[in-house]
Amino acid sequence: MQNSMIKKLSILSPILILILWEMLSRFHIIDERLFSSPLLILKVMLPLLISGELLFHMWISIKRIILGFLLGAVPGMVLGLSMGLFPFVRSFFQPLVSATFPIPKLALMPLILIIFGLGEVSKLVIIALGVFYLVLINTMSGVLNIEQIYLDVAKNYGAGKKEFYLTVAFPGALPMIFAGFKVAMGTALLLIVAAELSAAKAGIGWMIWRAYDMFDIETMFSALIVMSFLGFIFSYGLDLIEKLVIPWKNTEAE
Repeated sequence: MQNSMIKKLSILSPILILILWEMLSRFHIIDERLFSSPLLILKVMLPLLISGELLFHMWISIKRIILGFLLGAVPGMVLGLSMGLFPFVRSFFQPLVSATFPIPKLALMPLILIIFGLGEVSKLVIIALGVFYLVLINTMSGVLNIEQIYLDVAKNYGAGKKEFYLTVAFPGALPMIFAGFKVAMGTALLLIVAAELSAAKAGIGWMIWRAYDMFDIETMFSALIVMSFLGFIFSYGLDLIEKLVIPWKNTEAE
């Protein structure tokens, strides 16, 4: 009963926001030229969907997000496990991570464009950088929070480095790793818009910037809605994978 009520509330909240937005627009409480209205946006969005233009740009952005995410998440996870397991690795890399993590990733965009050019690689690298640090820090924290008794048992049974990685550190840190994945995916969605501003010819971010240049508010909102939809889909997908990979976490929550 409670779960069904929660699901209804999660569906109801966006509908209420859309109704409120439409009413504010109709009664001229907000400027329709700047904020448009849900009905006007829908009138523009439907032809873009039917023609396939919106789906094409969405697919381009999805590919960039997934590839950039993998490019940053995999090395971030491996290094995070190593830093959590081995103090000498942590003491070597921790100052570098602490010094470079606060740098806004968008501030590195000019340097990335100089090094990697205006092609696809630069867009993947800027996403990967944003993802890398978040996954690394969460993975390392997950390993450091593993109870010492598990590490001692593995050591007593003569576990090698491979066993420490695969049977102790990785399973123990999985909840924190997935927490990092979710935050990193949100960051990837933020960075794709900025990445597609630079010499891109397709993508949802490119659509947003082009619509902004042409003051096409309805198209801009259509692209923003698609971006929020992608955020929901990626978040839901990570939740499903987490339930499959960490079934014991859901059991504990119940």
